[in-house]
Amino acid sequence: MSGTVLVTGGAGYVGSHACKALAKAGFLPVTFDSLERGHADAVRWGPLVRGDILDRAAVAAALAEHRPIAVVHFAAYAYVGESVERPALYYRNNVTGTLTLLEAMLDAGVRNLVFSSTCATYGVPETLPIPEDHPQRPINPYGRTKLVVEGMLRDLEHQGLRWVALRYFNASGADPDGELAEDHEPETHLLPLVIDAALGRIPHIQVNGDDYPTPDGTCIRDYIHVSDLADAHVLAMRYLLDGGESTALNLGNGRGASIREVIQAVEAVSGVTVPVRMGPRRPGDPPALVGDPTAAGRVLGWTPQRGDLETIVRDAWNSRANRPRA
Repeated sequence: MSGTVLVTGGAGYVGSHACKALAKAGFLPVTFDSLERGHADAVRWGPLVRGDILDRAAVAAALAEHRPIAVVHFAAYAYVGESVERPALYYRNNVTGTLTLLEAMLDAGVRNLVFSSTCATYGVPETLPIPEDHPQRPINPYGRTKLVVEGMLRDLEHQGLRWVALRYFNASGADPDGELAEDHEPETHLLPLVIDAALGRIPHIQVNGDDYPTPDGTCIRDYIHVSDLADAHVLAMRYLLDGGESTALNLGNGRGASIREVIQAVEAVSGVTVPVRMGPRRPGDPPALVGDPTAAGRVLGWTPQRGDLETIVRDAWNSRANRPRA
């Protein structure tokens, strides 16, 4: 199986890793990205079309020129704190932008979509690990925008849209070949910040709360290697092209690691003591978020290959420690 795939947000962190995985699987990834938060040098496995998903004409032109067999949709704003401060920005980009994309797809006769969703649609979990049928009650605008899009996908099925929504847990790590890295501005993810503290690039890592009802008092999260996430997108697209039914699936390892455990793993990999400062809890942070990935294994045949914490940390360390600083 081969063909062209339009990848919105393909210049971003997960999107660029997915483009590499698509190319390895024999597809041609065409990146559609505004480069507002993506990086042109991460687009290496196919052409770059610079455009905004809010620009209907630009999306339609890209679809007409490249005639993709499917769209893999990453383009979104994804900072929880920013979504609280600027909710209208998030609804405009994540919801209206996605609707613009979907309308252009249907007009162009492109029916297959893999959507980058999030575990943030679940909100505070009632059970762990979280299954796909867990109630979806997001507690921030970012999660709510993704939930709105999942509803749009269901409502557009009667027009022929076929989709897989992949609900990520904590995307982490970096390309083990060293060709891609995690590069956000500002950086908000725990692992790269811990590594930056170990490297002396920031004064310390702040741990927000050490009094949670967890074994060591710090929050527990399900860290999933970005290359495993990328592979899941290829499998989800193949599933749709083979006639699979629309569905939503969790992407996680099914086990969690605490903030202290992540810090200890960085210290073990690097041989450096990480400077730590304790801070207060952040409002809305659940004590633990761990996903049940059973359905993704059953439906897609997906099994994480780099799921242990040491491998995730080692790949992230090798990528970030060797990356020159501006």
